[in-house]
Amino acid sequence: MMHAPFRLDLPREVTSCVTVASPHSGCHYSAAFLRASVLDERTIRSSEDAFIDRLVAEAPALGAPLLAAEWPRAYLDLNRAADELDPGVIDGVGRGVQTPRINSGLGVVPRVVANGRSIYRGKLTRAEAEARIAQIWRPYHAELDRLLNTARAAYGQAVLIDMHSMPHEALDSVARPGTPRPQVVLGDRFGASADTEIVDVLEQGFLDAGLVVSRNAPFAGAYITQRYGRPTKGYHAIQVEIDRALYMDERMIRPNDNFEAVKTVVAQVLARVIGALPGRVALAAE
Repeated sequence: MMHAPFRLDLPREVTSCVTVASPHSGCHYSAAFLRASVLDERTIRSSEDAFIDRLVAEAPALGAPLLAAEWPRAYLDLNRAADELDPGVIDGVGRGVQTPRINSGLGVVPRVVANGRSIYRGKLTRAEAEARIAQIWRPYHAELDRLLNTARAAYGQAVLIDMHSMPHEALDSVARPGTPRPQVVLGDRFGASADTEIVDVLEQGFLDAGLVVSRNAPFAGAYITQRYGRPTKGYHAIQVEIDRALYMDERMIRPNDNFEAVKTVVAQVLARVIGALPGRVALAAE
């Protein structure tokens, strides 16, 4: 039986226009996938946003659905368009429009993990790539569409908080000498995917927790924010990137001693955003 494409954690009653999603924290590495890869079990996880789904686990208790990927980003990237097919890893794909993501090996079926390390010895068949898209990508995005459309109908707007993590070294490019490195990066595609006021609330929440926040540098948001962020129609999407060094041992891929503190901060920020947006108070249990 095929492993589930995602996990949906729902509150007892949805009371918020916010949906929280974690598209890159999936960690179901099937035996067949591991056999097909040239990488060891730790290296293949280097592009995974490990434990992000656990950092946002309080979302349902705050009245917001939590949608989390089950399969890893190295197997299929949910933050890519279904047609971002890389001819470098998929047999039978012509060289059509080449995007920077495809050229770097980071299409919907990735060719590499972090630091450009190849996943496979050769190429996958086109049928294998399309099966992954049909079994994982399409169900995930269908569910995300449903959640956001339901929120928009109920509250007049829908807000997607798309949670990610970033390698500590990824911040080297934006760290200026003598200034603190960003610890959180908020991506709204330079204002195109969400109202600034919503991003302001997120930013202030992290700032009040003592974290250094950057907007759109080095990550402005990818396919998910581009697809779902339509502020003029009442749909807002913000990508949140958290420095992995804050909450995990990147080399060993395990939570560090600061994990619970960061989880508390994330819950407080989510509560702040949810409280500032349309919703309703959940009825107390009888």
